[in-house]
Parts: sequence; structure tokens; C-alpha cells
Amino acid sequence: MTWYAFIGAIEQGFVYGIMVLGVYLTFRILDFPDLTVDGSLPLGASISAVAITHGVNPFLSLALAMGAGFLAGMVTAILNTKLKILHLLASILTMISLYSINIRIMDGPNVSLLGVNTILDPFISMGIPGYLAAPIIFGVISISITLLIILFMYTELGQTMLATGDNPKMITSQGVNTHSIIILGVGLSNALVALSGALIAQNQGAADVNMGVGTIVAGLASVIVGETVFGSKSIPRACFAALIGSIIYRLAIALALGLKLGNFSFAPSDLNLITAILVVLSLTTPQLKKRLIKK
Repeated sequence: MTWYAFIGAIEQGFVYGIMVLGVYLTFRILDFPDLTVDGSLPLGASISAVAITHGVNPFLSLALAMGAGFLAGMVTAILNTKLKILHLLASILTMISLYSINIRIMDGPNVSLLGVNTILDPFISMGIPGYLAAPIIFGVISISITLLIILFMYTELGQTMLATGDNPKMITSQGVNTHSIIILGVGLSNALVALSGALIAQNQGAADVNMGVGTIVAGLASVIVGETVFGSKSIPRACFAALIGSIIYRLAIALALGLKLGNFSFAPSDLNLITAILVVLSLTTPQLKKRLIKK
């Protein structure tokens, strides 16, 4: 792996790590399988790209993207809690709706950001090389969000969210409205995913309606890889495991794509196959380790 490929993998690990933290909230905290993320990531990208091309400050466009992502998550949660649609089906319905909505927002399948200012420009103008500005900024943002999520989880509302995912019947008997907690949690998750999409669009110079394909698979793989490597015995450890899992996942993808065995090498189209292999290895390694220790 070259130096630039390594830096690129770290950069992607941090920026997609924000998405992984969102997936962690629904997958592990709320026990809510949410496929909305495949639509909310390009939703954040499209909102941010269209806002910037219409003269909105790039930093303000991130807040707009998060707001749109929060609303998308709320729709999924309301379909599930209020209209009694199975959570998986509710998220699929929102996801496919967002495909059309994103094209409406962009007035086409994509929007270019070439020649307009992004959040990276002020830092590059300070003398930071372009290839280092993105990983530094994304690292600061993703670590800050991880710390905020940890702090939130130790509040009364955060503890209620944990209890809602662990034992909804028990927390309902305490008089808590679990529907409101689920709507808040799924909305917060998709706000983070949309923020990730907005940052990715500003970094790569374009938003595309298909950029969210496979997001949920990458998110789940990163959560599982992180827990396998780093553990999840406490909330802080589990949150940082999700972020570190994102970095490990992107490094593993970069290593696999650079691997050559004779005339064989992986192509970008093999990304889903590599992801599946990583998840299988992550799920089976702890079991194999236990069996070897017993022997």
C-alpha cells in the first residue's frame, strides 16, 4: 500500500465513521434494523451540494443536511411505531422514496461542486496540504461526535434509549413513551449519516444519487469488525470501536484492492465480496479463538 493510499483509507475511515456511528445507534442501541441509511447518505450529500451551489455557506449546508437526515429517520420511525409497519419494511419504503426525492432536490442524478468553496478550502488556504486537510478535519469531527454520543448516552435520555433497545416492555411499564425514544433515536442516526454524506460530497466534489448504495452493508461490517478487534464492554469502548472499525474496514479494503496474486487481483467491483469476507472473518474469529483456547 502506498502512502497516499494509506492516507486516503484513513480519510475515508473517519468520514464514513460518522455514518458508522449512526448505524451503531440503530443497530446496537435501539435494535432497529434501518436501511434508510442507503437513502439518507445521498440525501445529505444532495442537500449540501445544492445549498452550496446556491450560495449557502458550506458549514451551514452541513446543518441543513443533518436536519433533512433527521426528518428522513423520523419518517421511518413513525411508519414503524405509529402505523405499525415492520421496521425493516418501513426503512426500505423510506429508502426507495429518498431515491426519487434526491433526484428532485438535485434536479438530476448528480450535482458538481467543482469551482465552489467547501469546508476544506479555509484550511487549505492556511497552508495545510490538500491531501492532509481532509483526514485532519474529518478526524476532528468524527472524534468530537464520538465523544458527544458517549456523553449523551450517560444522560437520562441516553439511558432511556439504551433501556428501550434492551427491554422495551420493562421501560414501557415505567411509563416511558418508547415510540418517542425510537423516533428520536432513528432520526439522530440518520442525521449523522446525512452529515457523513454531506462531508463526502464536499470532499469528492460532487453529489450523486447512487453514492449511498451499499452504505448499510459497509456500516454493519465496520461495527462488527470494530467490536471484534476493540471490544464493546462499555459505551465509550463500543462507540470508539465503531469509529476504529470504520478505519480498519477502509484499510482492509485498500489492502485487498492492492493485493496481487500472480495474474489475479481484486477490482473495485469486488467491493461487496471483500465486505462479505471481512464480516464472515469478524463473526467467526472469536468462536475459533474460544475453541483453540479450550483445546
